[in-house]
Amino acid sequence: MNILGISGFENSMPFKRRRFPGREEREYRISQGHDAAAALLIDGEIICASAEERFDRKKHSAHFPVLAIRDCLKQAGLALADIDEIAHSFDYSPLEKLFRISSADLYDEVFSREALLRLAARDLPEVPAARFHHVSHHLAHAASAYFTSGWEECLAIVIDGMGEAQSATVYHASGGKLTKLREISALDSIGILYSLVTLHLGFDFNSDEYKIMGLAPYGDPSRRRRFFEEAVELRPDGSIRIPILHLNHSQEEREFYTASRRYLEQRLVPARGPDDPITDEHRDVAAAVQECLDNVMLHLCGHFAKVTGQRKLALAGGVALNCTANGRLMRSGLFDEIYIQPAAGDDGSALGAALHRASLHEEIRNRRMPVPFYGPCFSPEEINTALTHYDDSIDVARYESLEEVCEEAAQLIAEGRVIAWYRGRMEFGPRALGHRSILADPGHPEMRDRINAMVKMREAFRPFAPAVTLEQVDRWFETAPGTEYPYMIATVDVRPQYRAQLPAITHVNGSARVQTVARRDNPEFHALLQAVGKTTGREMVLNTSFNVKGQPIVNTPREAIATFLSTGIEFLFLENVLLRRRAAARRPPEAAGQLARR
Repeated sequence: MNILGISGFENSMPFKRRRFPGREEREYRISQGHDAAAALLIDGEIICASAEERFDRKKHSAHFPVLAIRDCLKQAGLALADIDEIAHSFDYSPLEKLFRISSADLYDEVFSREALLRLAARDLPEVPAARFHHVSHHLAHAASAYFTSGWEECLAIVIDGMGEAQSATVYHASGGKLTKLREISALDSIGILYSLVTLHLGFDFNSDEYKIMGLAPYGDPSRRRRFFEEAVELRPDGSIRIPILHLNHSQEEREFYTASRRYLEQRLVPARGPDDPITDEHRDVAAAVQECLDNVMLHLCGHFAKVTGQRKLALAGGVALNCTANGRLMRSGLFDEIYIQPAAGDDGSALGAALHRASLHEEIRNRRMPVPFYGPCFSPEEINTALTHYDDSIDVARYESLEEVCEEAAQLIAEGRVIAWYRGRMEFGPRALGHRSILADPGHPEMRDRINAMVKMREAFRPFAPAVTLEQVDRWFETAPGTEYPYMIATVDVRPQYRAQLPAITHVNGSARVQTVARRDNPEFHALLQAVGKTTGREMVLNTSFNVKGQPIVNTPREAIATFLSTGIEFLFLENVLLRRRAAARRPPEAAGQLARR
């Protein structure tokens, strides 16, 4: 059976703009359905999965994922007529009566089955309505974690901003079934509170929460700890209650959390504008809200570990992308093993919707997800075609083998150069894991500032991540030999004696968001790291995503070249082709984001 999973609500932000005009644009991101994606299963096997943003070049795109769908079909050699089911990772139908009382127009225009079918009729007119199915949001997230964990039995816990009306759901996963144990209302959402603080500190809701995570180690949580201890009640049954989220009563207040935000303004610190300086006050708030999130995760997961006796945990939902909280949970000893689905946000719910539907047909083969290289790749002919557009701007060198490419790249990295590395299938999820990456030597003290200046243009407080071979992870980081962190989704501590030697990837608190690289499921990147080890003595690089600020990670070879030429990146490896910028060449006027419109 061929099953497509999809996520996203295209009409969510447009509805808010029409219904509540004149608000700050950042406020419209307080909405559902970002990170639209498509994922294809054939007979229960994951074939491909991609976020729509990688194709329409709109970061966190909510557009009906027709481009991602088309790519999945192309990769699999299928036509739409071959698809048996399309599963959407939301199901608002049980809430229709409630919406009819409070906001019928929102339900009709955004959340209803009819709204989805109107978009499908526009973009996929050949697919009968009967082939569309709906999976509740947290069930989709839980399925994405359980059915890719490789475990017969575990706890599966979903924590995010909100599903249809939930913010956290606990499942007992066993025998291919997910049994709900507890549900926490969206009125008590730690994800929403964290995002509101993100907005309050001048960043974007539903987008910039990771910046708060990066800012937190610069602050002192004790200065604002009392506020969050009072704001978030940890209950004996493992649940939480957040009274300040109950303050919003009118539809407009509920849509924008205006009463809750007034409370933050009056009781916490004044709101920071996006361009205002970041002060110690802001750092302390970030530290305190991060500590609060860590404690909630420990409280919720720890309670259900105790009452169920389960020693394995599978996590998904947007909050499960918080690497600091994940690291604390992993070090807590509450579980023997923790698996975090690498596309834990709403893009991953598309995969979960498909997996749940496949489980109903008893087609699932529950295996641990490898490094999620489920996106498109491009042939040598397609790369050569892309190169022809830039004949006047680049010099090209071609290599016969991966070994030669790795030797050249390793030498450049050892010399302190910054390179872009583009190989194979694109990653699914928010992290670049060695196929669409910018790489450098983590031992150069100025490297973080150099990369920010030449390409990333991001806040100086945000750390870069290390990628290290599985064989050497325990040498440099405080973890047991062979411990795997393949998805760059948890923090560990850099060993104290090496922190000064690894300034570009060691955060101010001594931690790093590590990625381990194994030969078995990331062989080409592993080969590069081994080559780097021969030149630097460390099988490790600084690894950050191949994109510029405000744009998604590059997808096509032409986007890769355009991004390379529009930044200060010094070298680009496109498979076995090395690109250098010609000294006399000027940067082309087109930016990588413009290519999608051609």
